[in-house]
Amino acid sequence: MSSKRISSAGELEELRKRILSRRESDKPVITVCTGTACQAYGSLEVYKRFADEIKKQGLQGSVVEAKATGCHGFCEQGPVVVIFPQEICYVKVKLEDVPEVVSATAVEGQVIERLLYEDPVTGEKIAKASDIPFYSNQMRIIFGDNQYIDPGNIDDYIALGGYSALSKALFQMTPEQVLEEVKKSNLRGRGGGGFPAGTKWETTRNASRGRKYVVVNCDEGDPGAYMDRSIMEGNPHAVLEGLIIGAYAIGAEKGFIYVRQEYPIAYENTMLAIEQAKEYGLLGKDILGSRFDFEVVVHRGAGAFVSGESTALMSAIEGKVGEPRMKYIHTAVSGIKGRPTCLNNVETWANVPVIINRGAEWFSSVGTEGSKGSKIFSLVGKVNNTGLVEVPMGMTLRQLIYDIGGGIPKEKSFKAVQTGGPSGGVIPEQYLDTPIDFDELSKLGSMMGSGGMVVMDEDTCMVDTARYFVSFCCDESCGQCIPCREGLRMLREILTDICEGRGEEGDIEAIEDIANVMEDASLCALGNTAANPALTTLKYFRDEYEAHIKEKRCPARACKALTAYYIDPSKCTACMICSKNCPTEAIHGGKDLVHWIEQEKCIKCDTCFQVCPARFSAVRRISGEFLPPPVAPGTKVVRDKKR
Repeated sequence: MSSKRISSAGELEELRKRILSRRESDKPVITVCTGTACQAYGSLEVYKRFADEIKKQGLQGSVVEAKATGCHGFCEQGPVVVIFPQEICYVKVKLEDVPEVVSATAVEGQVIERLLYEDPVTGEKIAKASDIPFYSNQMRIIFGDNQYIDPGNIDDYIALGGYSALSKALFQMTPEQVLEEVKKSNLRGRGGGGFPAGTKWETTRNASRGRKYVVVNCDEGDPGAYMDRSIMEGNPHAVLEGLIIGAYAIGAEKGFIYVRQEYPIAYENTMLAIEQAKEYGLLGKDILGSRFDFEVVVHRGAGAFVSGESTALMSAIEGKVGEPRMKYIHTAVSGIKGRPTCLNNVETWANVPVIINRGAEWFSSVGTEGSKGSKIFSLVGKVNNTGLVEVPMGMTLRQLIYDIGGGIPKEKSFKAVQTGGPSGGVIPEQYLDTPIDFDELSKLGSMMGSGGMVVMDEDTCMVDTARYFVSFCCDESCGQCIPCREGLRMLREILTDICEGRGEEGDIEAIEDIANVMEDASLCALGNTAANPALTTLKYFRDEYEAHIKEKRCPARACKALTAYYIDPSKCTACMICSKNCPTEAIHGGKDLVHWIEQEKCIKCDTCFQVCPARFSAVRRISGEFLPPPVAPGTKVVRDKKR
């Protein structure tokens, strides 16, 4: 038996006290975000450089500490480094910045101006992390601990009160009381459906089929969504603790954590968390001396999006192909191997320790009448501050996009936001003041989903947006049922034709008919909801469809087949930036000569439009308009001194 094993609630509290006593509250701790997003910016190398630099300056031990943590959420600004206890936040930190951060900030307490976040609206440089609008407007109940925890060190989690909820549940509450507390909290599943977690737990507990299972669904596959991944990477013990508490309440002795194949860091950190929890006696036989036994198995997915559906996921755990099956009996009654199985997603399980520790009354005080607590969203697309945000249910879309997200880049106009993943819906500007909760989003034809949120600006084509999401679902459909398989294929063909100028009268009605059949006749939720992007874009942006079909014009000038590029000779300054960046050498002209585009060579990659200096705006995108003839080769630029 391990010498680290904890055999009682009292021993757990003694361990917590010992951990805290060894930690000096005023010692500088340099935390480096090493979540997947920041690692893409080189944050792991930055962390290693900090560790080496601390040794090089002779500051290791009790003087300065470097800590690799999970995702801090501000992915747009990675690598993110926060120095505690001052809470000084540095963004886009490079390897060459490390020595100065250690010597100037960690040791001397000086702030390095160039590394501070600059507010895109006010231009103000902000030193303290909690003062940055991206963070200050959030309510980080679940995600906030990521910045303090090394996911490879269970002691960090215990120091913050980790496993105290498990101890409370095992020694101060009966399984029935735990179940009632979750029911009273009104916690709804964060995986997409929004089904009351307590009701699902109760159904599984009351099912009279012997052995029961509990399952964590970490198979999020929505484009741009990575909330669950970041929790499992940064704080896997929170999920594990919630799972054990749920197993105790339900009466399960075995659980599964299903991790998507594309999440290697989440898998590694979860496996390490399980081993550490076993070593401490928080998992396995006789947990904390309570006589409650519980084991966990981690199952890696095979990369199929549809395996995130509950029955498909359970088929995959059984070793079968991850395909959905009929739900005439719910998985809470007959799931893995025909046994009662309670499945919740990562974020749902992570809420459980909070509910047990703070109480159902506190939890239900946050949010709206029908949607309690907070929700983590993946805020991506045409917004200044992309990343993961956690807000109380009921915050409006406008507050999230503008107060936290910092608005739309390049002074463009907001056009729409797509919520709920590829099966979600598109919400236009007139509904920006809609409170974010399960019911309000559904009223608009969209959904909460797992929390994906894609912001779109004036340059986004709504028909092309529908085509993209429908195409994604078409590729990811398991193909079992005809309504989903053939319906998505037909929708993709129609939408592609419209985007490429081959749209015909009757196409809009065909889209609506196919979507209705899919909703009524598909086997699983993927097929039932996959047409939502097409239906909501039709509902709110029907004029764009009609322009594509009747006028062969893309109002957003985004569909390549309906768009051409033209250089305005009156604005061209012959700076040659566009010609140097053109991948097909379609742009002609030289020094002091007006440039022009050879249309036959142009692949409409948009590069020339993007690189043309804003002060000139010589490159224009044209759709459905008369394309002026190019200037005669050799035409001289007319210089304007004002420019």
